Amino acid sequence: MKNAFFPGLIIGLLSGAWLLIMRLMGHTTFSNEEVSPIEFVSVLIPVVGLYFGVKRHRDVDLKGKMNFLEGLVQSFKILIAAGIIVVFLGIVYINYIDYSNNFRDFSGRIFAALLIGVLSAFTVTLLLMTRSNKVD
Repeated sequence: MKNAFFPGLIIGLLSGAWLLIMRLMGHTTFSNEEVSPIEFVSVLIPVVGLYFGVKRHRDVDLKGKMNFLEGLVQSFKILIAAGIIVVFLGIVYINYIDYSNNFRDFSGRIFAALLIGVLSAFTVTLLLMTRSNKVD
C-alpha cells in the first residue's frame, strides 16, 4: 500500500486545491445550476495521477512487466488513498470554508468522482499493461 500512498496523496491534495481554486474564481461547486465548463478540467487530476502512479509501479516495482489485474489492483489502491484524502478535505471545505452547502450536495460530486476514478482505472490499466494472461 505504501507504493500507492504517494500518488493517492498527490491526487487528493490536487483535488482539494481544485475546490479552493474554484471557490476563489467565483465558481460554486454546489448549485442546482448548470455545471461550469471549467469544472470538467478536474477530470484530468485523477487520470494523470493514476497514469503516473501505475506507470511507476509497473516500471519500478514490477520491473516493466504488468498484467491487467496487477495494474487494476494498484489503480484501486491509489484511488482509495486519494478518496480518503478528498473526502476529508471536502468535509473540511463544507464545514469551515463554504457554510452554505451541505453534505447531500457534496455527495453527488463524490459519486461522480468515484465513477470517473473507476473508468480511469480501467483505461490506465489497459494502456499500461504489458502482458496478458492467456487461457489455453
